[in-house]
Amino acid sequence: MPVRVQPDPFDAGGELNAFAATVPGAGAVVSFTGIVRDVAGGLSVMEIEHYPGMTEKAITAIADAALARWSLTGAQVIHRYGRLQADEDIMMVLTAAPHRADAFAAAEFLMDYLKSRAPFWKKEVTAQGADWVAAKEDDEAALRRW
Repeated sequence: MPVRVQPDPFDAGGELNAFAATVPGAGAVVSFTGIVRDVAGGLSVMEIEHYPGMTEKAITAIADAALARWSLTGAQVIHRYGRLQADEDIMMVLTAAPHRADAFAAAEFLMDYLKSRAPFWKKEVTAQGADWVAAKEDDEAALRRW
């Protein structure tokens, strides 16, 4: 299961097409692209930090859990780090399965776990200052459904 953690932008359409070409016979391919949101007061930049090696290992474990739980023919995760502007792509999840229900469920599972359990530290920088992004109860509630 490919996991990429990178500072560079990616082409979501190109990634989707490349992934789809690797899963012949899949009945469904699901993609989700996360985008850096602007915040009240105007986001100057989002700074994302991580520990190389540890981050990839943690994301691979999350992906392995999805592969074990659903009948997937493929899955891929891309996540960026560094300094990102509002409206830039921050991450992408791709899943493929014989049937759409598994592809959608696995994609949602991956997104929920990446949001709450992948070891990234995010700081929002605005004209008013910088604040670390805290865990939200909504994110924890999303995990409880799995």
